[in-house]
Amino acid sequence: MASAYSPAQIQQYESHVALPTRFRQSSNPLLDPAYLTALHVHQLAAIPYENLILHYSATHAVSLEPQTLFKKMVTDARGRGGYCMENSILFHHILQALGFKVYMAGVRIRPRAGGVPDGKYTGWVHIVNIVTLADKSRYMLDVGFGGDGATKPLPLVAGHVTQNLGTQEIRLMQEPLPHSSQPDQLHVSSPTTSQSFTRLEFLTFGKWIYQYRNSQTQNWNSFYAFPELEFFARDFEIMSYYTSTSLSERNFQTRTVLVIRFLKGERENEGIVGKVMMVDGKLKRNDGGKTSLVMVCENEAQRIQALKEHFGIRLTDEEVGSVRGRNVELVGR
Repeated sequence: MASAYSPAQIQQYESHVALPTRFRQSSNPLLDPAYLTALHVHQLAAIPYENLILHYSATHAVSLEPQTLFKKMVTDARGRGGYCMENSILFHHILQALGFKVYMAGVRIRPRAGGVPDGKYTGWVHIVNIVTLADKSRYMLDVGFGGDGATKPLPLVAGHVTQNLGTQEIRLMQEPLPHSSQPDQLHVSSPTTSQSFTRLEFLTFGKWIYQYRNSQTQNWNSFYAFPELEFFARDFEIMSYYTSTSLSERNFQTRTVLVIRFLKGERENEGIVGKVMMVDGKLKRNDGGKTSLVMVCENEAQRIQALKEHFGIRLTDEEVGSVRGRNVELVGR
């Protein structure tokens, strides 16, 4: 499938995310891990994770149409981002246009309990991009997970530990899901039939688990899982419809205002060094160490101002007014 974005749009994107000159198309960069990392880091720093469209919009509906996403996040230049599927689909078409071999995979996550992932994996509610380079090395890129997401591409190598933000470490493992009734290994009857996998065998092969730990003295937390199975636009439409409309207690998106902006270091080759987060009315900041509370917004005026000052997000008057009467509205002093 060809990218939805034109060369002119790619140039506009490169400027919007402040991509260094040596990694712009005009410099003909190599399709290598350094280029992939630069794209990942600059996308995270320029395009926040945010679900404001669910709460501050006339329709409260999410469009995954690539041109709509490009206008919202790039052309309009109002500091907007999106939630997982919005950000990852935009990034997918960028990667395609730049010549990368890439596909998207559906993800099952584990909901948080007490601040950490806990319990059974959910259904498909998230997506990641999988890139294969010319040397056959493969990487997972996740630009839409939020606070504990990977801040750089992760090689699809089981057990390979990567430094994330501060003392946090991340890795991918290949493990069975603890409550799955399906076999966790691929069984092939003979070498001559090795390319004729059944659907069950294919789905259970290549299952990756994304894990993190906040220091080397802590245990690893398994946060989400994905198989090496390509998902298509219709799959994402169904996933996004549930995520954007369900009022179930298991779906935090419709019950929470959530914004996360990653902070890039000042030097060109410096990666993500911190993050600013808003959860409902609480504004927090992490500069690579402990997270601290910056302020608590008590009403909508304060929250709208905080979005502008700390995230660079500028909402229209119509968007601001559309939160009135909704479950997430701040109606304090």
